[in-house]
Amino acid sequence: MSSDTNYSDFIVYVDESGHASPDPDPSYPCFVLAFCLFEKRHYLSKIAPALQELKFSFFGHDMVIFHEREIRKRLEPFEILNDPRRREEFHERLTRLIQHAELDILSETILKEGNHLPDDNLYHIALGSCLRQLFIRLEEIEKVSKTVHVVFEMRGNKEDKLLELEFLRICNGENDHQRSYPFVPVFASKKANSTGLQFADLVARPIGLHRLRPDQPNRAFEVLKKKSLPVKYKQTDLEF
Repeated sequence: MSSDTNYSDFIVYVDESGHASPDPDPSYPCFVLAFCLFEKRHYLSKIAPALQELKFSFFGHDMVIFHEREIRKRLEPFEILNDPRRREEFHERLTRLIQHAELDILSETILKEGNHLPDDNLYHIALGSCLRQLFIRLEEIEKVSKTVHVVFEMRGNKEDKLLELEFLRICNGENDHQRSYPFVPVFASKKANSTGLQFADLVARPIGLHRLRPDQPNRAFEVLKKKSLPVKYKQTDLEF
């Protein structure tokens, strides 16, 4: 994949749903951290072009950034979804795109109601769990030895610095495996038109809603729970 053999063939994009504060939001009393794990060749050849095609079809350009909240509330530029027929077509195509995308979704959900929550930052607690899951999953797919980049959306200078410190602490061996993880954090602007970050944004809330209300119909979660990369990933030869 890369001319630098020290880089993994896989990449991770991260987003969260809910607030990392232990104070419960009555309408959404949980915090979710979601890792989306992609194989780079499939991401480049299939997933990114498919999302761009969807944007061109509905908006005429690919500068639109998909955010779950704006889509759900039909905020600009998603006011076109006020048309029921257009809305149904959009959701059908978006669902089909996610169905065909090969990725793993690793997540941690912390429920805030009825739990004795620790004083620690909920984001950092969820981060440790997701990094552990990522290490285990990559060990199943390939030997974890090359650098894996984990991409976060910037939340603020102070928050990002604290997150980076926690990330490095965990990856330096303060984890359940007591091993170094070859993961490197990358922080992207909220304005970055990143396909991977948009996927992560779309998956986090449905996971939280399923944990809060497991008996409620949740079409998005039904699609997401089936996502899994092949254990032995078959790479295809592509020319760039």
